[in-house]
Amino acid sequence: MQQMAVDGVDIYIEGEGAETIVMIHGWPDTYRVWDAQVAELRHRYRCVRFTLPGFDIAKPRRSYSLDAMMRVLLHIVNSVNKKEKVILMLHDWGCVFGYEFYMRNKTLVSAIIGVDIGDAQSKATIRSRSVGQKMMVSGYQSTLALAWAIGGPVGTVMTRTMARVLGAPSPREHISVGMDYPYYILTAGAAGSYSSLVPFVPKVPMLFIYGTRKPFMFHSPQWTETMAAREGCKVVAMETDHWPMIRQPERFNDVVISWLEKPAVDAENQEEDAA
Repeated sequence: MQQMAVDGVDIYIEGEGAETIVMIHGWPDTYRVWDAQVAELRHRYRCVRFTLPGFDIAKPRRSYSLDAMMRVLLHIVNSVNKKEKVILMLHDWGCVFGYEFYMRNKTLVSAIIGVDIGDAQSKATIRSRSVGQKMMVSGYQSTLALAWAIGGPVGTVMTRTMARVLGAPSPREHISVGMDYPYYILTAGAAGSYSSLVPFVPKVPMLFIYGTRKPFMFHSPQWTETMAAREGCKVVAMETDHWPMIRQPERFNDVVISWLEKPAVDAENQEEDAA
C-alpha cells in the first residue's frame, strides 16, 4: 500500500490496475468503510481512498465550506489520477461532494458509482416522504448540527449516540463531533452553505446501488427510473440498510465488478462484429 498526504489529508493507494477508483465515504465513517471493496477491487483497479477532510478524529476540528471541499478533492484527484480520468465510488456525504465534484470537473471522471444517495435534496424526494419520515430526517440532522455547535466531549457523545441509534457500523472510537460540520452547514445555513450545489445530471455511465431496509429513502422514484433508463447506467436495490457495501460486501462487489467490466466486453463484441 502506498501512502501520501494532500492538503493535510492522508491518502491510501492499493492496486496496480490501469484504471483508478477514488472512493469517498460519508457520515460517520472513515476510509475504512471501503475495506471489503479494496480487498476485491485492488486485483483489477488502483484503489484510492481517504478520510474526508475534517472527519479524522486524530486531527484538529475544522469545517470545510463546499468550495473548500471541492478544492481539496480536486487536489487529491490531480495527485493520484496519473493524468487519466478516474472512476468515483461514493457513499452518503461522499455522494453529495462527489456529485458536485463531477459537475465542476467533468473531464476528470469516466464513471460514477453512487451508493444510497440520489437526488436527496430534490423537491421530488421531499414530496415522496411522509410527515413522519420528514420529522425523522429533520430530527437526526438537527441533532448532529447541534452537536457540532456544542463541540467538545459532549458533542462527541451526542454524535456517537446518534450513530448508534441510526445503526452506523463505524467503530465508535473513530467517530467524533468533527464529522458533523456538514449537518451544521446544511441546517444552519452557515458559511459555505450547500445552497449553491449544482443539480446532479450525469453524462457518464453511472451505477446506483441503494438499500431498501430503511425508514426513508435518499432518492425519489422518478430519479431511479430516469437513471435506469439511461444508456450505460444501472440501478440495483439491495435488501440492506444505508450501508450495502458493508452489509452484503460480496454481492455489492459482484454488482460493481460486473457493471465496470461490461463496457469493456461490449467494446470487444463490437470489434468482433466489425471483423
